[in-house]
Amino acid sequence: MMDLDIGICSEIEKKQKKKLLLDYLWDNLRYHNWWAYRYYVCEFLSLCNVIGQMFLMNKFFDGEFMTFGLDVITHMEADQEDRMDPMIYIFPRMTKCTFYKYGVSGEVERHDAICILPLNVVNEKIYIFLWFWFIILTILTTLTMFYRIIIIFSPRMRVYLLRLRFRLVRRDAIEIIVRRSKMGDWFLLYRLGENLDSIIFRDVMQDLANRLHNNQHHRVPGMKGEIQDA
Repeated sequence: MMDLDIGICSEIEKKQKKKLLLDYLWDNLRYHNWWAYRYYVCEFLSLCNVIGQMFLMNKFFDGEFMTFGLDVITHMEADQEDRMDPMIYIFPRMTKCTFYKYGVSGEVERHDAICILPLNVVNEKIYIFLWFWFIILTILTTLTMFYRIIIIFSPRMRVYLLRLRFRLVRRDAIEIIVRRSKMGDWFLLYRLGENLDSIIFRDVMQDLANRLHNNQHHRVPGMKGEIQDA
């Protein structure tokens, strides 16, 4: 990030880079919504991907995958006499095999035998892990979606999150920036703050707030002092 993440550079170079960053933010304020929404759409597609994989896996296992993990937990808690291992039900470890081979008379003979399927011992562990992994991903991604929705519709939450994450930035500066910008700008600033030196980010935010305060008509429709929605 123009070496502003470490903060170790000459004062002249630091001022030049901060000015470049500040000029970009000033000139492109309120133009980052499309970028932020595309990011959120990708997160939503990740949720669709996980859910879709679960349904495809369920189709592959003939409707047994959706409750696979719950069935395993129930099996572990059941009495020894009443247990029916769902892992063995889906991944049998033994099966009846039929072999055909030529006998001593030269004719094809049929032999029935019991075959061991050792690979299914590994498969059952893999798919029980995948079941829990998919469930965890679904829950976390769903919570992320609710978090994004709150951010989109609650400017005050944006102020709170910026204040919580970047304590060196003054509260009045954060409120001015959120009031005069859109959700996409907030998202960009939040990402910048995570990748910039904290002192440099504080200076950039303060300078941006000062510019916005001194220029009340910088592409901002609506009433003065009103916190802008997304």
